Amino acid sequence: MDVVSSDREEFLARLPAADAQALISCGTRHSWPAGAVVFVEGERSDCVVVVLSGQVKISSRSEGEAEVVLAFRGSGALLGEISTIDQQPRSATVTAVDKVDGVIIDASAFWDYLAGHPAASLLLLRTLASRLRDADRKRVEFGTHDAVGRVARRLVELADRFGEPGPDGIRIGLRFTQEELAGWTGSSREAVVKALRRLRARGCVQTRRMTVVITDLDLLRRYCR
Repeated sequence: MDVVSSDREEFLARLPAADAQALISCGTRHSWPAGAVVFVEGERSDCVVVVLSGQVKISSRSEGEAEVVLAFRGSGALLGEISTIDQQPRSATVTAVDKVDGVIIDASAFWDYLAGHPAASLLLLRTLASRLRDADRKRVEFGTHDAVGRVARRLVELADRFGEPGPDGIRIGLRFTQEELAGWTGSSREAVVKALRRLRARGCVQTRRMTVVITDLDLLRRYCR
C-alpha cells in the first residue's frame, strides 16, 4: 500500500515544542461547531487563530457570488496571519468543517510573540513563501490541466494532508462535497462528477457520500502530470 507523505504538517507542529506552547499561551481557547464561521471575508482583522483540533475550509466569493474553495487546513494551522501582517480586511472566509478547537490570539500579542521567538518568525516566512508558490502552481494548473488532472491533484493533496491508511487504501479524513471540490478545482460540478467517474473506472479511487478512498495513489499521481 502507498505511504502518504508527511511533509505537509501545519504551522504549530513545525515549531520547537517550547515555542509552540508559548504561542498557545498567548491566546484564549475557543470552540466552533461544524459549519460555524471563524473569519468572514472583508471583515476587520484583529487576531489570528491557531487550530488545535478539527478542520476548516478557506474560501472566497467570486463576482458572481459562487464559492471558490482556496484550501482546507487541519490541526496546527495558523489562520488570519496575512491580514494581521498587512492590516487589511480578511481576504477569505474560514468555516469549520467539523468541530474545531482553537486559540484566538490578539494581533498585538501575536506580534510580541514573533518578536521574542525568531524561530517562529522564520517559520512564518517559510509558510507564506510556500503558500505563494502553491498559489502560483495552481494558476498554472488551471491553464494546462483538464478537470481530471485538477481533481486528481486536489485528491493527492488531501491524501497527503488528511490521509488515513486503511485496508482498502488511503481514506481522506475530511468531509467535502462535490460542489466544494468543483469550487477548488475551478470546474463545474458536472465536470467533477465525470472526473471522479473516470478515476473510479481506472481503479484510482472509491467514492462514497462525502468520502473518498484512494486505492492507487501512484496511479492517481500520474493524472497530475
